Amino acid sequence: MKEQELTLDSVSLSGALRQIRMNWWVVVCLALAVFLGATGLGTLAYTPEYTAKATLVIRVKDTGTDKAYSSLSQTSQMAAVYSEVFQSDALANRIAQSIGEEVEGEITCTSIEETNLLNLEVTSPTPREAFLFIHAALANYEDVADYVFSNAMLEILQEPSAPEEPSNTSLFMQYRLHLTVLAAAGAAALILLIYLMRNTVKVSAKASTLLDGKVLGVVPYEVKQTEGGKRTRKRKGVPALLLTSSLVSMNFAEASRRVATRLEAHLQKKKFQVILVDSVAENEGKSTVSANLALALAERGKNVALVDGDLRKPAQWRVFDEQNVKRPSFSDVVMGKAALEDVLVHNPRTGLWEAFQFKAVKNPVAVLNSPNLPAVLDALRDSMDYIIIDCAPVAAAADAEVLMRHADTTVLVVRQDVSDVRVINDTVDLIWKSSGDFAGFVLNSFRD
Repeated sequence: MKEQELTLDSVSLSGALRQIRMNWWVVVCLALAVFLGATGLGTLAYTPEYTAKATLVIRVKDTGTDKAYSSLSQTSQMAAVYSEVFQSDALANRIAQSIGEEVEGEITCTSIEETNLLNLEVTSPTPREAFLFIHAALANYEDVADYVFSNAMLEILQEPSAPEEPSNTSLFMQYRLHLTVLAAAGAAALILLIYLMRNTVKVSAKASTLLDGKVLGVVPYEVKQTEGGKRTRKRKGVPALLLTSSLVSMNFAEASRRVATRLEAHLQKKKFQVILVDSVAENEGKSTVSANLALALAERGKNVALVDGDLRKPAQWRVFDEQNVKRPSFSDVVMGKAALEDVLVHNPRTGLWEAFQFKAVKNPVAVLNSPNLPAVLDALRDSMDYIIIDCAPVAAAADAEVLMRHADTTVLVVRQDVSDVRVINDTVDLIWKSSGDFAGFVLNSFRD
């Protein structure tokens, strides 16, 4: 089994970005959760503080202003002393006596470098307490300062006022936008990591090195369109992606025809008629690929029977928009409840012979193990050039293993970045053991 090595050429940049776009809700939800969490924590853990400020100038008593400004060294010493005064226990006691009530607050006094100015700040839990505290400090500092020196005085340059907004911020609130962006980036990085670690076929160029078999061709991704030309991802009421439809691109139609050409070369070389088209998982496009292979072969003038062997989730009647759903199904022929002529219907519009399944059966494996199935397929061999059988996915049930024993060869449909490479290659081993021949892979819906 081939092992995948993670290299730049094995990763699709558009595929990686597509994964983030597809999982945008994960990014948004995680970012929103972090934003709300930071807001909640910031609100619960945040205690607002209010700071009242005043600007003071140091003067020397009984001297002129010029003298005060010329002696910066003396002013600096005075500033240091006043700082100690404002933060002393003696002033704190006088402030408490002056206010007459218990007021919390922290007072700081710092000098402005190379000046005789001081910044006085009082921080308290409320604006009122901060305002009362700083006014009491200015009213009582002289009583304490006179004990230290008597040749200096303070003048108020900027009167204190009651603070209107908190002076502190919550760290969570301050950085919540940063945390939100980091959470979104982390979610995107996690999505990319999961994408990179998935052992799937991400680019068609690496398929031949990863898969144990021949690549018959690559069918590009095609967006379904309505008759009005509008694009849609919904299936209901929207024509299937058939190469005969005027709604599909030329690139899509020609890619399907190239796959059919390579498949037919394999069939003619081996003289095979019955082709089983399958996939590992659901939603890999096996039914559409089956239909287009049948159409492409029919275009060459071949008698092609398209058999819907998916007895669990039949889809071919929907692909071809079959209206007469009351006619017998393929399972009715296998169980002996209807004749092959009643089920096998020629479609003049497509040139195909259709043996569709219109309803799910309760026990598909038992139906496919019916002894009538080989006889039905032999009858088709006699009248048809090719018989293409659409089958239930290998991972969904054992139906495929039963049909592989009756098919001449098997085609495996691999959709971009869906099935694990190891499971795909294990399926190839199963095909070789069951049918004895493996025609190759069809890489479907690739957007390299």
